[in-house]
Order: sequence, then C-alpha cells, then structure tokens
Amino acid sequence: MKVTANLVDILQQKIYPAQITIRNQKITSIKRVSKAKSYILPGFIDSHIHIESSMLPPSSFAMLALKHGTIATISDPHEIANVLGLKGVYYMLENAKKTPLKIYFGASPCVPATRFETSGAKLGVKEIEELLKRDDILYLSEVMNFPGVIANEKEIMRKIAIAKKYKKHIDGHCPGLRGENLSKYISAGIETDHESFTLEEAEEKIKKGLKIEIREGSAAKNYEALHPLIAKYPDKLMFCSDDRHPDDLEKEHINSLVKRSLKKGYDLFDVLKIACINPVIHYGLDVGMLRVGDKADFIIVDNLENFEVQKTIIDGKIAYSKEEKDSFSVPEIINNFHTSPKKEEDFEIEKCEEYLVIKAIDKQLITEKRYFKGEVPNIKNDILLFSVVNRYQNAKPALGLIEGFGLKKGAIASSVAHDSHNIVAVGCDKKSLSIVINEIIKHKGGICVYDGEKTDILELDIAGLMSSKEPHFVAKKYAKLQQKAKNLGSSLTSPFMTLSFMALLVIPKLKLSDKGLFDSEKFEFTKICKSQKGF
Repeated sequence: MKVTANLVDILQQKIYPAQITIRNQKITSIKRVSKAKSYILPGFIDSHIHIESSMLPPSSFAMLALKHGTIATISDPHEIANVLGLKGVYYMLENAKKTPLKIYFGASPCVPATRFETSGAKLGVKEIEELLKRDDILYLSEVMNFPGVIANEKEIMRKIAIAKKYKKHIDGHCPGLRGENLSKYISAGIETDHESFTLEEAEEKIKKGLKIEIREGSAAKNYEALHPLIAKYPDKLMFCSDDRHPDDLEKEHINSLVKRSLKKGYDLFDVLKIACINPVIHYGLDVGMLRVGDKADFIIVDNLENFEVQKTIIDGKIAYSKEEKDSFSVPEIINNFHTSPKKEEDFEIEKCEEYLVIKAIDKQLITEKRYFKGEVPNIKNDILLFSVVNRYQNAKPALGLIEGFGLKKGAIASSVAHDSHNIVAVGCDKKSLSIVINEIIKHKGGICVYDGEKTDILELDIAGLMSSKEPHFVAKKYAKLQQKAKNLGSSLTSPFMTLSFMALLVIPKLKLSDKGLFDSEKFEFTKICKSQKGF
C-alpha cells in the first residue's frame, strides 16, 4: 500500500510532500516527492473518556469517532463497572475487539464511588489486581477518592500500590485541589488530572508534576478556561472528552479542539503534539507517529484548517473512508436490572413547613441549596418532584425536590445516573413520575420523556447505559428526546445530561442517591424537611 500526501511531521515540525509505503501494518519507507494535494498526519487521541457516556458500546462508538480522525482512546470503563463489575469490564474488552479503533482500557479504583448509594457491583483490591495484571489493561484509571489518598486510607493506597507493582500508569481526578494536599496526592504516584477548572489550578498542578488533560465534553467544558496553557506547556498537555453524548459525538470529537486551537492562533505543531503525540508518549501506546518502522496509524485530511477526514488508517488498513458506507453489527446484550414497577403513591412527598431543594445549574455538575415554603410540587416556582429509584433490587424510591429543570408538564427519566446508575427522574406530579420511571423499568434501561399523554424512550438495553441500535439512530433519537424535554418547558442546554449528574454524590453541594438526600459538602445524609434544629 502506498499513500501520497503532504506529510505533517509533528516530531520534526516539518510539512512536505511524501510517498509513504506500508507493508505488514508498518511504515517501511517515506520518500519526498514533488507535490501532493491532501495532508497526512498522526490520528487524534482522546486521553480520557468513558465510552459508555456515548450510550454506545465500543464497536458502535468507533463508527462515529473514526470519521472524526480519532485513532485511539484512553477509556475508563467506570460506568459499566458500577453496574456489572468485572463482567462489565470484560464485556467492553471483548466488544472493542470488533473495531480497528485502538481502545486502551483501565482498571477503575473507585467502584462504587461512595458507600452512600447502591451500585450493581464493587471492584475491590482483589478485582483491581485481577485487571491490572492483564496486558490489555493499560492503567489505573481516575483515582477519584483523592481525600482517601491524602488521608492514606488503606484500600485506595493498596490499589495504587498494585498499579506500581505491575508498572501501570495512574490517572488522577482532583477538582480544585491545591497546596499541600495536592502535593500529597501527587506524591502517591498520580500522573494526570482532567478536572482543572481554572488556569491557576492547572498551572500549579503542572508545576508540581501532573500532566493536564484539557477537557471539553458534553457535560464539563474547560477548554475556554485552560487553552492559554497551550502556548506555555505544550509538552504537558493532552485533550480529552471525559463524557461525550451520542449527538455530540456524531458532530465532532478531538478534531474540534484542534480546529478551535488553531483559530485562536496557537502553533500548529504544538496543537497537534497535544492531540496526537503526547498521549502516545505518556501512556506508551502502540500507536504510530508517522515514522519509518512505526505502525501505519494516520489520517488523511483535505486541509489543515477544516481537517475534514478523507480516510482513517489503522495498522495499515482503512478503518474509515469518506467514500464508503459504515458497516454495523448488532452487539451482544448484557444487563443488571432487577427492580419492579412502582406505584403512584410511592412518590408522595412528606409535608413540611419549609423544604430543602436541590438547585440544578445549567452546564454544571455542581448544584446549590434552595429553601422553599409552600405547596409542592410547585410548577409556577419550578419546584419539581425528584426521585432516584434503586434498579438493582426492590426498594422504596428516594424522594426530593429540585429547581432548574423548568418542566411545565410531564416528566423525564434516565437509567444513566452517575455513578451507580440507578433510575433518576424529574416530574411535575407523582403520576407523571411513576409513568416515566415504570417505562424505564419495563425496558430495563433507557432515557424517557412523558409529555402528559404518551411516553417516548431510547432503550439502553446494554447495562442500562448503552444501546444495541445503530449509532446514527441513537444519536438522532437522543437529540429528539432532548428536544422533547425542552418542549415541556426546560431551558437547560442538555436536560438529560444535567439529570444524569443529580445523583453524583462526590460533586457538591446537594444531591440525591437511592438512599436519600445527601449533603456533598458535609458528606452525610440530610433531611428534606426543616426541623427546629435546621436541616
């Protein structure tokens, strides 16, 4: 196989017309030629992503990612691990073999994220070692329990020690961590962080030895705050998505960050080093960098402004071609869903003189606390019913109140609810809430809208997280349901994205788990009703 194009040599910082010869998956020669039209460069790499967030299994995820020039991902199977444990991780490994996309998985050390919620499984020290001793598990994925590391807690430190034992990389997760505690966290062996929200925070982390993954996903978006790092620390950065929903993935991936960076005036080679080279070097990936002897992994694009991908080549074979139609195969279905339908009276909220309310914030994972006096639910004041239902066993639904969703009628629900992925729902009344939740239970997973008359659902039949349907269908259906939620009155940019983080207890300030209302600042349960002692 021979390819002629303008070669973008990122390592040598040169661009020249060349003919590349490929034999047995590798580049055997690179020869200068007189002229060429298109451009050839190493492929883009997402340095931290939960593939499950795309609502697609790896084989389907790849169909969308490859067309954007993504050639590899560093993937934390944290979501499915919370649902199915080792069985779920092995499912991801096997399914990933069906695609040429190079997907590198990690072992998730914080499953479940807390003891204040019901998950479907746990990855203890034994399970982490079982994973890390495998050649196809590349690293210890994000160490979310940074307070435990700082406090030298036994279990998390044993998991870190196992990673060191097998010479595996260790990914971090430390939002807002600064000063002495940051130094303690890094000294444990942490190497990366994707949770920086401010430039000052990220710079301190870089200066203390961390690599920073600039995150721009469907949920958290930090690029605008962090992009000035590109000019100062191009060797210390990578790009990542963390979470990328199907409608967003259909439109763009890491390629969008490359284009945005170039439009801001950053050096082409610095930007491409961050997008294509740094993850290969940091993680020691078996991914080619366009040198003689490397694996033949690269993309062919029309120009260096739009980066419209003509072909994605992996191991010397065409993984994506703009001229060819995608081939889809139905993935195997695996699940863990064992709760029974709920009754309308299960969602009767207790009477209080004053209520503690979760206030959701658009485009944010954090929430605020709100206090409300009056009848609830209260559509006029946007005080709606909120519930988290244990999907792994029959249990009484947890109830709360939430502001910020803006629904005027009906309800929305999802079985994508970080991190334990119980059923999470917001509704204008208990009847609507019961209907939308029971539709999720009936289909053993999905995202659903009830408009007061009928339901519409995207079934997530794989672990209640992913769909076995064709990926373009999933993307369009998800976008349709988002719009339906907005049609009910929600002004949120992405109602289902916001909903999915309302049970994430490790993010402040107030959340709801299947066990009750949780104060994430005090890290303890709290009451919905105000007493004489307060909340």
